[in-house]
Amino acid sequence: MKKFNIRKVLDGLTAASSSSSSATAQPGTPRENEVVQETLQSEHFQLCKTVRHGFPYQPCSMAFDPVQKILAVGTQTGALRLFGGAGVECYCQHESGSAVIQLQFLINEGALVSALADDSIHLWNLRQKIPAILHSLKFNRERITYCHLPFQSKWLYIGSERGNIHIVNVESFTLSGYVIMWNKAIELSSKTHPGPVVHISDNPMDEGKLLIGFECGVVVLWDLKSKKADFRYSYDEAIHSVAWHHEGKQFVCSHSDGTLTTWNIRAPAKPAQIITPHGKQPKDGKKPEPCKPILKVEYKTTRAGDPFMVLSGGLSYDTVGRRACLTVMHGKSTAVLEMDYPIVDFLTLCETPYPSDFQEPYAVVVLLEKDLVVIDLGQIGYPIFESPYPLAIHESPVTCCEYFADCPSELIPALYSVGSRQKRQGYSKKEWPISGGNWGQGSQTYPEIIITGHADGSIKFWDASGLMLQVLYKLKTAKVFERARGKEEKPNTDIVDEDPFAIQTLFWCPESRMLCVAGVSAHVIIYRFSKQEVTTEVVQLLEVRMQCEFSEVDSPDLGGEQTPTQPASAAPSSPQETEPPNQLSAGTNSSEGPRDNIPCLQVRSSPLKQSPGYQVELVVQLVWVSGEPPQQITSLAVNSPSGLVVFGNSNGLAVVDYEQKTLLLNMAISELYSPSDPYQKQPCSPRKPRQPSGGLCDSNDGSNNSEDRCKSPTSDGKDNAFTRSRSSSVTSIDRESREVISSFYFCESFPRKSDSLISPCLLVGTTQGSVMTAALSLPPGADHKPQQPVSFASCGTLVRLKGGILTMALLDAAGTLLPPSYEPWYDPNASDEEKEKVRRRRPASPPSSQEGQDTQFAVLCSEKQAKVVAMPSQTSIYKHNITESSFVLRADVVQMAGSYCLACFCANGHIMTLSLPSLRPLLDVNYLPLTDMRIARTFCFSNLGQALYMTSPTEIQRITYSQETCDNLQEMLSELFTPVETPEAPNRGFFKGLFGGGAQSLDREDLFGETASGKASRSLAQHIPGPGSMEGMKGAASGVVGDLARARVALDERGQKLGELDERTAAMMASADSFSKHAHNMMVKYKDKKWYQL
Repeated sequence: MKKFNIRKVLDGLTAASSSSSSATAQPGTPRENEVVQETLQSEHFQLCKTVRHGFPYQPCSMAFDPVQKILAVGTQTGALRLFGGAGVECYCQHESGSAVIQLQFLINEGALVSALADDSIHLWNLRQKIPAILHSLKFNRERITYCHLPFQSKWLYIGSERGNIHIVNVESFTLSGYVIMWNKAIELSSKTHPGPVVHISDNPMDEGKLLIGFECGVVVLWDLKSKKADFRYSYDEAIHSVAWHHEGKQFVCSHSDGTLTTWNIRAPAKPAQIITPHGKQPKDGKKPEPCKPILKVEYKTTRAGDPFMVLSGGLSYDTVGRRACLTVMHGKSTAVLEMDYPIVDFLTLCETPYPSDFQEPYAVVVLLEKDLVVIDLGQIGYPIFESPYPLAIHESPVTCCEYFADCPSELIPALYSVGSRQKRQGYSKKEWPISGGNWGQGSQTYPEIIITGHADGSIKFWDASGLMLQVLYKLKTAKVFERARGKEEKPNTDIVDEDPFAIQTLFWCPESRMLCVAGVSAHVIIYRFSKQEVTTEVVQLLEVRMQCEFSEVDSPDLGGEQTPTQPASAAPSSPQETEPPNQLSAGTNSSEGPRDNIPCLQVRSSPLKQSPGYQVELVVQLVWVSGEPPQQITSLAVNSPSGLVVFGNSNGLAVVDYEQKTLLLNMAISELYSPSDPYQKQPCSPRKPRQPSGGLCDSNDGSNNSEDRCKSPTSDGKDNAFTRSRSSSVTSIDRESREVISSFYFCESFPRKSDSLISPCLLVGTTQGSVMTAALSLPPGADHKPQQPVSFASCGTLVRLKGGILTMALLDAAGTLLPPSYEPWYDPNASDEEKEKVRRRRPASPPSSQEGQDTQFAVLCSEKQAKVVAMPSQTSIYKHNITESSFVLRADVVQMAGSYCLACFCANGHIMTLSLPSLRPLLDVNYLPLTDMRIARTFCFSNLGQALYMTSPTEIQRITYSQETCDNLQEMLSELFTPVETPEAPNRGFFKGLFGGGAQSLDREDLFGETASGKASRSLAQHIPGPGSMEGMKGAASGVVGDLARARVALDERGQKLGELDERTAAMMASADSFSKHAHNMMVKYKDKKWYQL
């Protein structure tokens, strides 16, 4: 084969990938004379991340802007997630990847300060759609433990592990020379070091007084002006948190022994009150028994009633095994709210941002390890709000994903209508309180659906249109099986330790709405979509016996190989009625001989009520064979016009007619090869005892010889093996000698070289790189009957590729994708007349082949290379070696800019696209090295330049490889910051203002500025300027468009600042006018009175 000169080489194609990728073609088919005029060019492609959905993985901190109503969550991996109203989500990442230990909003300023575990603080600009860091400050000699930014202040207090407090100007991100040293703060009140600073806050009524809490139990009220401590408060137990009463005369501390101490600021000798909320009070008046630490307390007042005290932790030690609780104390009532997961942090949402006013709490945001809960404090029973975010992706671990962009428009309303009936009841009737930002108004309006399969057997359908994600419908596949009621009745889950119902792979046809799923217990379930509720008296069951001993197989259709269930009869029948499927106990032990003809799960025998949505049509189960467990299913496909489902594993393939509930074919892989086939493999020796293969199982060769079970995707933390949704391409990691079916493709093509007419056929791909064809003979007429079975004829090998086959597709002579034929959807529970209106078999394509002329192209992609084969001549006309050193994990033929291309994701992190049919490289980006098998198992491409993968166990990352989408991304993203007027400060009242009452302000500039406090030590911290708003502009556009965008934003910000200045000037003038009138009235009132008359 000779190499071709590619006319257009992709800019920036890496040397590594170009050396391992080559485009070659058969002699006599020069690239210059391409058979199809291709329109896709490298300019159509660009790779970028779009949006991240799901619950933040490993959260550790949280903050809320009460004016903008935006919530920020920081994680242990340095990620920052911001949430507003429905559809308003944003993801940012700190480069260092260190844990975010604390977050502080500059309230209503569109900025956020993050403190990291690597002792750095960062200022984020949230006024742009893609937030960017404006400044960073890295501490060199001190470890950051706590931060506090007072409302409407530019001075940030930073507490350290040494017990010192430093002050940072958030505008310039420079350190002030003003430092509060720990020894000056505690002086002689403690003989030992007080420990790290665990709390800093200013007195709500006096900004000049700073409350500092040390871990050892000492609290200091520091006077900022006089630079000395006013009072010191000491308690024997360590402090976890401190909260002020809004009047600034009392504060509450939570301690490690489960107590709350309330202190009057002018009485430091002892606490005014000590309570143990969850402690048992002894009758003899002794001290209550110690409880678990109260990790956080918040003290919020109301104008018209009792204050709220909200705390986490503090339960008694005898509550072993009890779930984490949030305690709400209001007046004399105490409510203990159990949470599903441990509490990370909580925040009480209040009506006012001013700490000196009545707080009026209305909700509590509780950040859990795996969930976010918002509790309504205004309703009896404290109900939770219904979340608008897709935070339940990980409700059960995700085992597979599929992504469908530009699907039929009626699908989303249909799924939503059946899914809306599944919603929980009992939510708060109020609107979701985290409601800030504006949802992006993008120009892309095509419908997108994401399907996720889960470890508990559930399947979720998500509306992913317009960069949003909302759950549409949830299907529980485990409902068709019997569940164990106790430990003694453990289900016969023989090939998985846990999660016997986990979804292995799924196939969905959006047009016919047929859904077929395969589970790890070697079961296949076929579903139809119906809008009507139905009760199924008996779940239709078909048991299939697939075995590896090829010598016993004489013909594809063996009498003992199937367990048909007659459509007319209610009860399923077994072969010769000798092995009833419900007698699972017969083979549970080997005392009565080897287990045989027994499935891994027991289908329920009681009637099954099926709600509108997806309803079971047929359950197919593989059974044990002579003591050997069934091999897991590795590939799956459905052909709705013929009513067929085909599935395969390491033993071969089986074809089932799901309408007639019969097994049509059960064939070993060796039988697919023709006798004269050069690639034919001899039947392999019997496999290792009880070593199931398949995508989700632990296939480390030789390591599990003594283990007869296959681990589920969630039972092994390392996730040693994986599967794609339509194939199991583990072979490149752990290659076995046994050949496994890896992909199927139903099509209408030319099964044999000699064919001149198109006919239905099935392409079969294996892990050894063979692509074989099988001709289907469908009976004439609209319905095929049991007397007229569908026949299969193996036509031998079409072509051979390096590596396991991942995907197959068919193009017509113009290079347009020929989608598999489908039956239009009809409601299976509708009347016969309505069914007949819709239910029409698609006529076969007209014969379009002439003698000596190819009219179709078969696109075949394996783990190593791609080939395009002309049909019916079966000539390989294009070949491209995708990678030599790595292997392809996922490949899909997708629509892009009105044409089609082949998209590939490699294990070395490269994402590539190749033109069709000529396989020219169009895109090659080193995006994401494979660091986790979860990514390999869930990565999938879709049409119009969309793709996604599970970036963490709880989050979906969506990306685009379309230049058009990248250009429009700024319009599509939501806005976090919206101009909102800051609420008015609480009215101090005339007499408070006259006699010095009310909140006392402080000119911090005079105290902390360089002129007053001097410069800080240069070695203490290093200032790092951030990329700032320019980073966001780069994302917005490039070239002239970028300059215009930057200028527009600058003008907007300047205009906004000028507008704010005008408003402030007007407010000052009004205030001065009011003061003048008050002064004049006072003068008139008192001018003629003597001093003793006042």
